[in-house]
Amino acid sequence: MNLQTLRQWLPFLNWPRPDKTLLKGELIAGLTVGLMLVPQGVAYAALAGMPLVTGIYASLIPAIVAVMFSSSTRLGVGPTALTSLLIGASLTGMAEPGSAHWVSLAVWLAILSGLLQAVVGLVRFGWLVSLITSPVLTGFTQAAALLILLSQLPALLGMRTGWHAFFSNPSIHHFDFTALAFGVGSVVALTLTKKLRPTFPGAILVIVGAGVISWLIGFADRGGDVIGHLPSGFPSLYLPDWLSWDEFGALLMPVMMVALVSFLETASSAKIEHQREGTLWNENQDLIAQGLAKISSGFSGGFATSASFSRSALNLYAGAQTGWSNLFATGLVLVALLWLLPELYHVPDAVLAAIVVTAVTGLFKPRELLRLWKISRIEASIGIATFALTIATAPRIYWGVLAGVVANLCFYIYQHMHPRIIEVGEHPDGSLRDRKLWQLAPLAPHLLALRMDAELDFASAASLERRITRELQSRPDIRDVCLFASPINRIDITGVEAFQRLRWQMSKHGGTLILSGLKLPVEQRLERAGALTAAENLKLYRTDSETLAALRKHSAG
Repeated sequence: MNLQTLRQWLPFLNWPRPDKTLLKGELIAGLTVGLMLVPQGVAYAALAGMPLVTGIYASLIPAIVAVMFSSSTRLGVGPTALTSLLIGASLTGMAEPGSAHWVSLAVWLAILSGLLQAVVGLVRFGWLVSLITSPVLTGFTQAAALLILLSQLPALLGMRTGWHAFFSNPSIHHFDFTALAFGVGSVVALTLTKKLRPTFPGAILVIVGAGVISWLIGFADRGGDVIGHLPSGFPSLYLPDWLSWDEFGALLMPVMMVALVSFLETASSAKIEHQREGTLWNENQDLIAQGLAKISSGFSGGFATSASFSRSALNLYAGAQTGWSNLFATGLVLVALLWLLPELYHVPDAVLAAIVVTAVTGLFKPRELLRLWKISRIEASIGIATFALTIATAPRIYWGVLAGVVANLCFYIYQHMHPRIIEVGEHPDGSLRDRKLWQLAPLAPHLLALRMDAELDFASAASLERRITRELQSRPDIRDVCLFASPINRIDITGVEAFQRLRWQMSKHGGTLILSGLKLPVEQRLERAGALTAAENLKLYRTDSETLAALRKHSAG
């Protein structure tokens, strides 16, 4: 294997040689992200229903693996809100959150989704991400953000009971007002910090401050909900228990959705990084990196990771230039894991909920669906349907994405089966435009001049045949048909057969088929099929101007 190939598979070999100036800037950026990563890791572990320490595990080794193998070296990889919500929602009903079996299920989910991503990247199928369109992603993201916010309200408000008990017997006794003060106060502090100093690690400051206040007032001793004991030490190798085939089957859809949603999160951050640098995004290499990160997270006892949009943006904002910043961030996580976790004992659960809420509020933008409505009502309706189904099918929220993808593919196929086919006329400016829309005269007497703005394939061929047949039947004066074919850049076997039937139809009709601007790949395929054999009823012109000149000459004659 030569050096160039090795650099392609191991992107960290392309990192610039570190010097004092570079490492100083990378250290500052890395510490900024690391101070945000520790509290978010703990908070997102709670969202995924996992033991809190696994959020730190998922922030350490997976982040190192991801940055070493990724082409996007400044992505902040670790636990994220969307992926954590998917994990928690997908496993609901299969085990008790936080139990040993729940952890095994989450680990298998991480390993299998990681394998799926790595294989897709290895076979260079990264283009599959294009199946998730912006309306579907917007609808799902808004619904997921709303579900996350709703799931955190009980802890944020210090509720001692569930919503059902509260609505059955409304009373202030359902709330722990000390926890409520911690939750609301943390939200206010985090929001103000984010607005005033975006790069300031407000989350760690709030965690420390809340922990000290909680310890001083004896919140845990009075029965308050706190983080409690977190085991220190480097994560050891975790081998999950083997599942039954029914459980593996139940994980199939969640595995696909976690892999897909995780990579969409990665794509949204990676594209920004590469646009800034003017470089090409290697989505397949990032798929491999994200897949390996998930696998390493599973075997270290963590859960599925992804690229965090907020932490990636903070890394860029803090001035990170290379992957060294992420290595410094993981160094801080390691320090916390080895020595600082016991200090989190007195931090109230309401503070973790506040961290999740403030992180997710940036994702919740209902106006996005209204913006889509102004652009395309059909696509916006698909986004709204995705939103509604994601909410309605909770906790199995992946059905919303699946329904959105299916609806979008159906719309895509419908569009291709009903292409834009117009009868053209010559506009005074010399261009060919819709004759009926612009009230233009025919290009020549007894001529039907059409232009189809689509490929001539299995989806569109029937529409073209129907249009020509309908016009010939309803307009007996038409003798010849001219097809302006420059927009047709591809033709398949179904299209070739449709063209041959069209030639036979024109021969039977006693008219001439005129082809204008036929592109070379289309022409070559038609020639190989013997569909362009010279005959009196077929005329070919290379450009539209040649066609128009020939039609004028024929009309004058």
